[in-house]
Amino acid sequence: AFVALRGERGRYVAVPACEHVFVWDTRKGEKVLILKGLKQEVSYLCPSPDGLHLAVGYEDGAIRVFSLLSGESTITFNGHRAAVTALQYDHLGGRLVSGSKDTEVIVWDVINESGLYRLRGHKDVITQVLFLKEKNLLVTCAKDTLVKWWDLDTQHCFKTLVGHRAEVWGMALLSNEKRLITGSADSELRVWDLAYIQEVKDPDEPESKKSKGSSSPGAEENTEEDETLELDEHPEERIVKCSKVGSIMREGRDRVVTLGTDRMGKFLACHGTDAVLEVFSVLSEEEIQKKLEKKMKKARKKAKQNSEEEPERSVELSLQEEIQRVTNVKASSKIKSFDLILSPKGELKMVLLLQNNVIELYNLDLSAQVPQAVRVSRITIGGHRSDVRTLAFSSDNIAILSAAAESVKIWNRLTLQCIRTMECEYALCSLFVPGDRQVIVGTKTGKLQLYDLASGSLIETLDAHDGAVWSIALSPDQHGFVTGGADKCVKFWEFELVKDESNVQKRLSMKHVRVLQLDEDVLCVRYSPNQKLLAVSLLDCTVKVFYVDTLKFFLSLYGHKLPVLCMDICYDGTLIATGSADRNVKIWGLDFGDCHRSLFAHEDSVMYLQFVPKSHLFFTAGKDSKIKQWDADKFEHVQTLEGHHQEVWCLALSPNGDYVVSASHDKSLRLWERTREPLILEEEREMQREAEYEESVAKEEQPVVAGEKQGETGLAGRKTIETIKAAERIMEAIELYREEMAKLKEHNAICKAAGKEVPFPVNPILRAYGNITPSAYVLEVFKKVRSSELEESLLVLPFSYVPDLLRLFNEYIQLGSDVELLCRALLFLLKIHFGQITSNQTLVTVIENLKKTTISRVSEARDVLGFNMAGLQFLKREIEAKDEVTFFADATERFEEKKRKRKKKEKMVLALL
Repeated sequence: AFVALRGERGRYVAVPACEHVFVWDTRKGEKVLILKGLKQEVSYLCPSPDGLHLAVGYEDGAIRVFSLLSGESTITFNGHRAAVTALQYDHLGGRLVSGSKDTEVIVWDVINESGLYRLRGHKDVITQVLFLKEKNLLVTCAKDTLVKWWDLDTQHCFKTLVGHRAEVWGMALLSNEKRLITGSADSELRVWDLAYIQEVKDPDEPESKKSKGSSSPGAEENTEEDETLELDEHPEERIVKCSKVGSIMREGRDRVVTLGTDRMGKFLACHGTDAVLEVFSVLSEEEIQKKLEKKMKKARKKAKQNSEEEPERSVELSLQEEIQRVTNVKASSKIKSFDLILSPKGELKMVLLLQNNVIELYNLDLSAQVPQAVRVSRITIGGHRSDVRTLAFSSDNIAILSAAAESVKIWNRLTLQCIRTMECEYALCSLFVPGDRQVIVGTKTGKLQLYDLASGSLIETLDAHDGAVWSIALSPDQHGFVTGGADKCVKFWEFELVKDESNVQKRLSMKHVRVLQLDEDVLCVRYSPNQKLLAVSLLDCTVKVFYVDTLKFFLSLYGHKLPVLCMDICYDGTLIATGSADRNVKIWGLDFGDCHRSLFAHEDSVMYLQFVPKSHLFFTAGKDSKIKQWDADKFEHVQTLEGHHQEVWCLALSPNGDYVVSASHDKSLRLWERTREPLILEEEREMQREAEYEESVAKEEQPVVAGEKQGETGLAGRKTIETIKAAERIMEAIELYREEMAKLKEHNAICKAAGKEVPFPVNPILRAYGNITPSAYVLEVFKKVRSSELEESLLVLPFSYVPDLLRLFNEYIQLGSDVELLCRALLFLLKIHFGQITSNQTLVTVIENLKKTTISRVSEARDVLGFNMAGLQFLKREIEAKDEVTFFADATERFEEKKRKRKKKEKMVLALL
């Protein structure tokens, strides 16, 4: 999404990067801002209309609103149970609507930082949500093939469009919200005309007929025509009438992935699962009128020539003329998402996020005869185009090698910057040559590629195996290395110096020394630290151990149900750990080949395993997106490193054991550092149990409001661990208030009996808050509850605390403090505990008092607001009269109009000259 930063639009682009959002400067290709997320992956972005905020939706259903000035998250909304799939602000930026994979739509109040209501009705994932500017209406579409219209005043769905045969993947409003365009699973973009109630009714219709639109069906017995009944036969058309106009054909044959317009609604663009973005221009009413006049002139001319009567009403513009194809933008790879912005210079800027982890910016010059999109910039340095399959650390712990299907990159561990990029074939394994000046990469085609880091060039390529080179291991004496491939061979190599092409200098090369032929494909090879043994993992689920010098067979380790994908031997050569596709890790003794322990390590295949240098601890990486540390002596799980969102393919430990780097299918490399903080296993287990409990709380059934049906609408919030904690804090505060009031009564009785003042002991909590009263403390706690969690917290609050809370509310409102917040809480409590409150005799007087105080205080607050508004409007008029300037939006519009007129004049003058 394009974001406004430092007063510029069309230069800065926000892009999700796993759980964070990066803001890139497309001109310089630099990262200018990082909006830090928590743990979940980002699923949707939506900038606010004023350009100051960015709403970010996450995979767990949370929504956070970030300030683009400070980069901090100001508001958090928790309402959805699954990933957020659509977000949209209203035109003022006061409300935000979100759609999710849980099929529900929630409307949030951004200013009050709270949820307004939840709308249910769709049966599948929500794909787009749109507010209407003029009316208080909402349009939503989903994968259940339906487009629904919601009246937000009454919060119900009043119309459902059912003209689609397949999922509706996107939609947009055009022509001042008089047109709706939807994209589905075929190559048609369906266009619907929208007519709102005022336009459906005929203004010249007699009053008696008009009233029939709202009268009961029984009152229409004497009507002669069906047409006047139209509004009653289709009650949904009392608000809006949708009629299909036709379709615009896309060139893409597959489904629409994203469909969107620029902010002004002048341009429409869409793309499918391919690399082409199709751009259309939407004619404004003035342009349509001009075109119609031209057509009329032509028609009249034709009629004169053919001596026919003048065709007055027969001329109409076709849909293809109103929505014209401008151009197709061919990106370098498949498109994932895009955004458009019309610059003041009249250029259309398009930013594309591609499936291969690239951002491309295109400019479209609209003044050209045949507009062609030109690529202006491309951001690629930040990562690989495809998944990283192999990682390696240099011997000085500073450089990290990562290799993927198209390139090898060298990163600086301290700055986290990429310092070298070299093209390669599909890499599967790699290592740094001793001395860290060269690297070797084993590829899927069976080649070994040797690169020089100083020049970043490929020095040598050898055909090592007939199949993929699955594994490579450096010999402990550092004179050579061993490779294992899909051609059932283990090959031994030595480093040698050969004269280069110029015959002057010597360069490094690799020499094939000997080969070990086996019966199955080789998946992994590892040397023992004393270089006496070589462990080879085979496709038959066994690990065979051979003597290095004679290549004689020594041990066979069998027990895994599926092939061993990774293994490692510890520093003293006593243990070997093997990780398999059967999700288990087995620890074996290397002296007799006995299995010490089998551990259920991951929820999916174990992809990589490596021992920590100088210890019996080892790390495993799994397809379940977790990295785990284990103790091979005590057979215990030490800790889990959570951060990746998808399968972890590989990891590498630094030679000093202080750093772990991991690569995943989520396109991220993550660097983990060992801290000096001691790790206590009991504490780790306790934290794990707490996390599991918090997760289970979120999955529990939501509390139900008595007497409320599970209908189309519901509460926006959701029960989370935060709302439970907030309710507990309110309960504790009320308990403290009760205790203190009881103590005060006792104290007063003692003072009366003694006939003198006895010092009253102040509660330490109240002292910490600055010696406030117990009732003021309850208010403080209440005010600290997040606005977005208030309703849910009150919903889980037991009724026994409500009477005290109502009495306190009466006291606070009388003082006139936080009237708005207290009234909101009061009305909600009355709504959910209506039966119990009305049947409780002791609360009658409390409610009576509340009625008086709230009405008087609320009207006072409204008077103050009204007065202030009137005052501000008066000041505005004063300033306008003084400086003869118009405020806000009108001024810019008039300025643009003047500019256009001036340019026209200049053109005319030039033409005359």
